[in-house]
Amino acid sequence: MRIFVARAARSGAAVCALALGACATHYDLTLMPNNSGKLIHGTATSLNNGEASVTITTADRIYTGNWIEVTPSYLTDTVGASAWGWRGWAPFGQVQTSTGNSSAKALLQAEDGAGMRCDFFGLTGGQGTGKCYDDQGLVYDVQIRSRNLK
Repeated sequence: MRIFVARAARSGAAVCALALGACATHYDLTLMPNNSGKLIHGTATSLNNGEASVTITTADRIYTGNWIEVTPSYLTDTVGASAWGWRGWAPFGQVQTSTGNSSAKALLQAEDGAGMRCDFFGLTGGQGTGKCYDDQGLVYDVQIRSRNLK
């Protein structure tokens, strides 16, 4: 019985790994500069490793780069004491909790070398907000929505 469970767990882990690689999360970004009401759009695609590729298109530039998760959206904590099992002592359970405070930093660059820096917050649940700043000092408010939520 133990051998069957171990094999099922290994094959289940392989299926999960393949599924995660094939199921990237796509986000729509909506930006509004602080000097007008004109909306600017962008996209982000999760790379399933705490990073996402980001593209933001303004009237005169296309900025590209990656966001890096600074604060993860999920934390895994070990709860309880240790227990003796067939393989010796082991932790007595884990709990994965959503912090609701996930944040990411993006450094983007246009072909002409112009830069944009973005801070994204509250990404847990597929949506969030943020601020972006371009080299000219323009500030953009950002809304982030997962395409899965629409």
